Amino acid sequence: MTVPNLTSLPFPLEPEGAPPCAFETSGGSLRLTGQAGTDLFLDPAGGGTPPDAGRLVGVPPQGDFSLAARVRVEFASVFDAGVLLVHAAEDRWAKLCFEYSPQKTPTAVSVVTRGTSDDANAFEVSGDTLWLRVTRSGRAWAFHASTDGRWWRLLRYFSLHEHEHEHEHEHEAAPGRTTVGFLAQSPTGQGCTAWFEDVTFTLSAPADLRDGS
Repeated sequence: MTVPNLTSLPFPLEPEGAPPCAFETSGGSLRLTGQAGTDLFLDPAGGGTPPDAGRLVGVPPQGDFSLAARVRVEFASVFDAGVLLVHAAEDRWAKLCFEYSPQKTPTAVSVVTRGTSDDANAFEVSGDTLWLRVTRSGRAWAFHASTDGRWWRLLRYFSLHEHEHEHEHEHEAAPGRTTVGFLAQSPTGQGCTAWFEDVTFTLSAPADLRDGS
């Protein structure tokens, strides 16, 4: 399936995962609908079948970059979310989510998976829109969220590599297979639609990941 390019991205997007997602692109915006029961989460408690979800991802240029979008979600069921995704391997990925909490409140959430997933709720949001940003800075990744698209809160600063020797090896290989992109998930619901608007991509990282810039 061919994905029309987002004009703001310097790399093409390709569909991955199952069941496949439905999507529409227009200029620098993307509308993505995930099917029922879709998720990417490896429960640290174990058990169950590893989940999957249709998504649109691509290989970014080497070096530092920031990918940001204004995310709007049609929330209906718990854990429905619009997601910016970093995917390095079958058991290593990270999600920056605008998600519907069990308290029925839109929430900024992050998940980092290295064999198993963690789950970190950051802050609640009034309304159905939140700005999300993924940054690669050197060998590290950073997740930011913003309620106004101007002042950014740092949610996570992390690596997707477990050991230093692996880290060194993967640093050379990562640009060829680590992908970034977009996901709409609906683990407990009948599907979820998310809009990713004002998508921007810059070949740089903030000089200070913690000062709100």
